[in-house]
Amino acid sequence: MQPPRERLVVTGRAGWMGMGRGAGPSALGFWPTFAFLLCSFPAATSSCKILKCNSEFWSATAGSHAPAPDDAPEFCAALRTYALCTRRTARTCRGDLAYHSAVHGIEDLMSQHNCSKDGPTSQPHLRTLPPPPGDSQERSDSPEICHYEKSFHNRAAAPNYTHCGLFGDPHLRTFTDRFQTCKVQGAWPLIDNNYLNVQVTNTPVLPGSAATATSKLTIIFKNFQECVDQKVYQAEMDELPAAFADGSKNGGDKHGANSLKITEKVSGQHVEIQAKYIGTTIVVRQVGGYLTFAVRMPEEVVNAVEDRDSQGLYLCLRGCPLNQQIDFQAFRAGAESPSAHRLPAASPAPSAPDTFPYETAVAKCKEKLPVEDLYYQACVFDLLTTGDVNFTLAAYYALEDVKMLHSNKDKLHLYERTREPPGRAAAAGLPPAPWPLLGSLLLLPLLPVLLEAT
Repeated sequence: MQPPRERLVVTGRAGWMGMGRGAGPSALGFWPTFAFLLCSFPAATSSCKILKCNSEFWSATAGSHAPAPDDAPEFCAALRTYALCTRRTARTCRGDLAYHSAVHGIEDLMSQHNCSKDGPTSQPHLRTLPPPPGDSQERSDSPEICHYEKSFHNRAAAPNYTHCGLFGDPHLRTFTDRFQTCKVQGAWPLIDNNYLNVQVTNTPVLPGSAATATSKLTIIFKNFQECVDQKVYQAEMDELPAAFADGSKNGGDKHGANSLKITEKVSGQHVEIQAKYIGTTIVVRQVGGYLTFAVRMPEEVVNAVEDRDSQGLYLCLRGCPLNQQIDFQAFRAGAESPSAHRLPAASPAPSAPDTFPYETAVAKCKEKLPVEDLYYQACVFDLLTTGDVNFTLAAYYALEDVKMLHSNKDKLHLYERTREPPGRAAAAGLPPAPWPLLGSLLLLPLLPVLLEAT
């Protein structure tokens, strides 16, 4: 009989590892977690590509041993390539904490390894792991604890699966099937439990518009027993990788590593991550210029949180805070008015230039979403607020992901939008305003460690 899974978690640790001449993979292993922590601070602009630079440097060096005198030139070439990447994105990264920390980190590494600023550079490459023997399934001798469903054979009841999704402008379906349309501009936590963290960054669709969509997604799979090493997945606008940040496609070098796998379904458009050791499936899509997220996760994993009070800090469990929710009924009433070519000035989501007339938006959404459920309504909402026809596909694929991931087929279609009344929101422990700040406040104890690098 396996002990409760909550006790089996080994939480990943982050810290500056003293990258001197003796630094090796353990030092460089700091970068993926460091990049995730820095994502908690809203970026100065979505066009800043510092995470791409970090990922390429990690991919070029993660598989090597500590630099010795005879291979120092190779490491210095990787550092110069890294520095060149940061210079190319410098203009769009002003004020970005991740960018400035990376620049200081490069200077420190180059100094400690006696690297000159002038010299050859290297092309970044991905560290790929050899495919498992035979088919693509887990090794037959992998530990039972690395297959969540198999670990249930001695239990009376099968696991109960839940679903959460985020798409469009953005629309949130929580683990409890509440459906909300939210503002949530900036960085927000979707999931934060003992096994993984998921965070999204939402940016305005058009300058001056209240309409936002997901432009960045970061997922951390935490180190777990003999199954997986800590892995980081990062996606941004126009960049949907088919590998983790270190270039690998599975859980690392542990015995049950293949219980975490990433698969590219459609190049640059659709990625699926299977984390069988926690019974979880994640689907990430790029539709138009923005990202969508969907997950299937057992309730036991959803609720595996060391600090129960912190459960209120992520959207998939608690939903959006009240002051971030959009009154969809009021919006729809204004949009359906015969004289309403644009939304009223007092509407919570002002219309963008060149948006669709209401009748046109309805017709386009009907083509893909014939059932007038909340996904259809979300489609209409997005066309009216953004004027971007790609949001029709975002709603369509979000519903397709529900059909694949939701365990209750009677709840595929939702018809009643959820907007929490003030009393219920307060009872749930949701603070009215400072949610975007909370993610940063949680990281304050780590800042002294991080800033030692500078």
